[in-house]
Amino acid sequence: MVNHKVSSSSNSDKIVGQTASVGFQVGVRRTLPITREQAWAYLVSSEGKSLWIGDENTLQQLQVGEFFESRDGISGQLRVLKPLHQLRMAWSTRVWERPSTLQIRLLSDKPDRITISFHQEKLADADTREQMKLHWEQVLATIAVRTSSLIHGDSEEEMRSQ
Repeated sequence: MVNHKVSSSSNSDKIVGQTASVGFQVGVRRTLPITREQAWAYLVSSEGKSLWIGDENTLQQLQVGEFFESRDGISGQLRVLKPLHQLRMAWSTRVWERPSTLQIRLLSDKPDRITISFHQEKLADADTREQMKLHWEQVLATIAVRTSSLIHGDSEEEMRSQ
């Protein structure tokens, strides 16, 4: 069993990832040697969306207010869209009582590398937080593998045709 408590100088123990106002949260990020444009193109491609929404998803227009769902049981609504920078949405599995908020951000001050960040809040409990941490770590690992051809100068079009 994972011990989720962190000792503090006060008498109260705090559980890792728990906030005062939004339940539990988790953040996972990874820096990749690709450009902001390459990362964005991949994230919003059919292949990329299948990683953060699920297979056979209905997110087509990529417009604020658009609802989506997937064969994998993920559903939600796109709330913020800042091309090349940020996606923010309500995001839920079919078994959750209420949706979480998922934010995907592209962070960089260098033209040849980008940090992709997944931040999720309003999670029900520490176990859900841990499950989502592992999930987003796997998503980022998959993105790293699938975009590795871009490092060698292949175009996005060549990557999609593979």
